[in-house]
Amino acid sequence: MCPRVLATLPVLLISLLVVPGHAVGQGPAAVGSSWSVPRTPWGHPDLQGTWSNATRTPIQRPTELEGKETFTEEEWAERNHRPNPNEGGISATMPTGFYNDFWFEQGPLYRRTSLILDPPDGRLPPVTPAEQNRLVERIDSYVSAANADVSIDPWEDLSAYDRCITRGMPGLMTPFPYNHYYQVLQTPDYVAIVVEMIHDARIIPLDGRPRLPPTMRQWLGDSRGWWDGNTLVVETTTFPEQVYGRAVIGADETVFGGDDHHVVERFTRVAVDTIDYRVTVTNPAVWTDPWTAAIPMHAVEQTLFEYGCHEGNYGLPNILSGNRAREAEQR
Repeated sequence: MCPRVLATLPVLLISLLVVPGHAVGQGPAAVGSSWSVPRTPWGHPDLQGTWSNATRTPIQRPTELEGKETFTEEEWAERNHRPNPNEGGISATMPTGFYNDFWFEQGPLYRRTSLILDPPDGRLPPVTPAEQNRLVERIDSYVSAANADVSIDPWEDLSAYDRCITRGMPGLMTPFPYNHYYQVLQTPDYVAIVVEMIHDARIIPLDGRPRLPPTMRQWLGDSRGWWDGNTLVVETTTFPEQVYGRAVIGADETVFGGDDHHVVERFTRVAVDTIDYRVTVTNPAVWTDPWTAAIPMHAVEQTLFEYGCHEGNYGLPNILSGNRAREAEQR
């Protein structure tokens, strides 16, 4: 959990007013005529700094909003209202069983009803029959695990996400309830992106080097970047098979891998405080069509915090030892 939640508590849940230009898919932010894209000393567009993609707009359009691409001004104002935590009703000591809204970083609500731009219905494409079967198996596993009917045997039974290794791609670049910060650093030959959530770090070469051989698999795939005008384009392929699976609870999470997985990102600085980030994902083993999402990134003054996953790495040993203890009781 990010300590910044406590540091920024007085404004944590206050609604953020977003000008139409910042709304997803509605074009660049309005800037003065004198503004131009800042440049590094070597001439590349400057994306450096700390950015947040926190938002209350979901990846997928809710089913009750089918056919509605954007909110009216009145609908947006009504949905954008959130109580100030100082007004009462929300407390850090509320019983949760999990995190409640007190601990979440509440970003702006955009006029668009989903971050997905394509398909036009704002939803992920239909999955393939093979992926549907895998999804059913994963749901059955979660239900069985909740009822204590299955055992976690070796550590491989837990995903790379469960083990706090990575959220994969494009999961690590999509909003989550907390830890939304990204630090971007540049050199003439590289762009580095340090991700607050699960401490992922991306090193993206810009020098046109050949891709890694298929036998060399990295957790975040093999990325290569180049500049298309003022836009940084990053193409990532050759993902490991070990990073795979869609979270069953909160099925917007997209963590996939393998040879069929292909991710193309576009970073365009459109204002002093805004990067227009777009990602297109193609995986014919999972979805019947590609899909594209637009997720604005806003400049922030704070720094990244360490992500202490599994509270000192006690989680995995405790899960395994708990299962061994239960098996002993059953015997």
